[in-house]
Amino acid sequence: VQLQASGGGLVQAGGSLRLSCAASGRTFSRSDMGWFRQAPGKDRDFVAVISGSGRTTDYAGSVKGRFTISRDNAKNTVYLEMSSLKPEDTAVYYCAAGSGGMRRIVEAYNYWGQGTLVTVSS
Repeated sequence: VQLQASGGGLVQAGGSLRLSCAASGRTFSRSDMGWFRQAPGKDRDFVAVISGSGRTTDYAGSVKGRFTISRDNAKNTVYLEMSSLKPEDTAVYYCAAGSGGMRRIVEAYNYWGQGTLVTVSS
């Protein structure tokens, strides 16, 4: 599986962005897909995950109610809609394909995209 994340950029606080992650491979629809983020000097943190069917999602508390994860299996793409952005959301955002279980830890994900930078100015 290869993953290509896009959609990052510079946005003012309170603004919105949509990240996309295009995946190759025939197993996409069977894989949990997650978004993580890593701020400078910090660990890579869980943001959101969606089940293979798209029916189940889970969010980190810091983004719940502001971010929405979705997927289009026909397009092999997962999305992260981000709204009410805050300066503390500034990070490199990574998409990842998981091994199942809708888990929140980095170790549960086998394949990673290259990351896309989101910068939120105050």
